[in-house]
Amino acid sequence: MDTFKAYLLEKAGDAASGAVKELSMDRLPQGEVTIRVHYSSVNYKDGLAALPVSPIVKSYPFIPGIDLAGVVEHSEADGFSPGDPVLVTGYELGVTHYGGFSQYARVPASWVVPLPEGLTMLEAMALGTAGFTAALSLAALERNGLQPGDRTAPVLVTGATGGVGSVAVSLLAASGYRVTASTGKASEHDYLRQLGADSIIGRDELRPADGKPLRRELWAGAIDPVGGEALAYTLGTIRYGGAAAVSGLTGGAAFAATVYPFILRGVSLLGIDSVGCPMAVRQEVWSKLASVWKPISYLNAGWRMIGLPALPEALERIQKGQLRGRVIVKLWDDI
Repeated sequence: MDTFKAYLLEKAGDAASGAVKELSMDRLPQGEVTIRVHYSSVNYKDGLAALPVSPIVKSYPFIPGIDLAGVVEHSEADGFSPGDPVLVTGYELGVTHYGGFSQYARVPASWVVPLPEGLTMLEAMALGTAGFTAALSLAALERNGLQPGDRTAPVLVTGATGGVGSVAVSLLAASGYRVTASTGKASEHDYLRQLGADSIIGRDELRPADGKPLRRELWAGAIDPVGGEALAYTLGTIRYGGAAAVSGLTGGAAFAATVYPFILRGVSLLGIDSVGCPMAVRQEVWSKLASVWKPISYLNAGWRMIGLPALPEALERIQKGQLRGRVIVKLWDDI
């Protein structure tokens, strides 16, 4: 095939916009592995990339999409052969390197993860960076001492109807934890219960006005892809020795807090990074997502599929915080 379709961002004047374009194969960047992309997915970072003035994209034209799954078309690296099912998330994909909203992608071999047995390409993209981040968060909490199946106190999940939050609720419930899901969307309570949430609280309950640094110990731990002002309340309500795994900033990058949760209760703040995560950890976590951590309730209910033409609407909705769960992008009609 000499040409392929991709969602291309181009700049005119001071603003960029995107459209589906037909491109030639020589437009692909350098890399040892060329992949026929079957599926990608829509992430918050993709929404930022698609803004008219993007804080992420530094040069145009550009193909966004920080996730992809497909089959190897051609490889110049040992370990990959044509037809191998693979996935790519993180690194510079969809940030400085052409990404997954494209029927073909070419990437460095060091970014490519063989698709683990027990996971389809569709399931891999239903999880994507969001699911991988949720699993990294659970792994960090358990390394900090959270015990599988511990039901003495619930684990709090903020932003629970988003991509990371939805997978986190399902993962925790499947691992035997009690889950309290926080959301500002009253219409989505049934969805969260379907994923496995034991209880649901409103987003505003995490932002009390009195600013107390410590409160009653409520949570065994927390998975927080939101950040912002609610993080201070979360830290002040985690039980002794617990932790909050923080991976996002949809609620803001800054938060006002004190040292009291850390020095009086031994609470830990765990930073979760899915971009530069070492390959050995990637493979281990993806293998768990394909087996013992496979979030069945989420995979049965937490995603929907679109084609490239519907991508602009999905990107606009994720920019506004209006998406529930995950949106998968199907790149070919015949798969």
